[in-house]
Amino acid sequence: MAQKPIKWEIKLGILLVLISIAVYSVKLAVLQNPVVTINYIFNSLGFLPINVLLVTIVLNSLLSVRARREKLEKLSVVIGTFFSEVGTTLLTRFSDNDPGIDAIKGDLVVNNDWDAAEFAEVDAKLRNYHYTVDIQAIDLVKLRDFLKKKRDFLLRMLENPVMLEHESFTEVLRATFHLTEELERRTDLAQLPASDLEHLAGDVNRVYGLLVHQWLEYMAYMKRNYPYLFSLAMRTNPFDETATPVVQGP
Repeated sequence: MAQKPIKWEIKLGILLVLISIAVYSVKLAVLQNPVVTINYIFNSLGFLPINVLLVTIVLNSLLSVRARREKLEKLSVVIGTFFSEVGTTLLTRFSDNDPGIDAIKGDLVVNNDWDAAEFAEVDAKLRNYHYTVDIQAIDLVKLRDFLKKKRDFLLRMLENPVMLEHESFTEVLRATFHLTEELERRTDLAQLPASDLEHLAGDVNRVYGLLVHQWLEYMAYMKRNYPYLFSLAMRTNPFDETATPVVQGP
């Protein structure tokens, strides 16, 4: 049986212990004062637990916070790309064909004066809203063609390891990709029975509801961290009929 190679951590540990023994041996040889040397060794051992505490807990916590911040930065880029490529278009199409949209449309016209409390209040209200798209009013062929063009893009996003850090956004991607597959599997979207349309309506409404919550969360994140991105998002708000990317004068 082949012998397992020694891990680099063990090699490093042995090397550091040998260095310590060498240093103390030189000290004994030069100073020839074993009492002072032994006293110093015990003092060092007494401080060792505190040193371990500082390194393993305090420093590790700081590094974890930094790593999480970096992951959030990467996630924000990915989520922003998703809304630019797919999400905003879907929100526009679905909300335009939601007969009850007036009940929440005013709450989704985000502006620069919103604070964390207002975002939380709107989010709570949206959780009680029943997302219902009129499937008869949706052009399923155009929706299928649009999602089909974005299929590779959605696949790459699902394969992105960064997505593992954001469960709710991963669910948005799964639901959107599932809707894409459902539409692609049907050869004639113009001749579907009522039962199948009802099934597709469930898939559309699932994506719709998840998208709205993710969009609001993303808007709150941009408001806190990237005012220039938030400005563009406000000017292209899919729930604001008066929104325009052109910056208007005072």
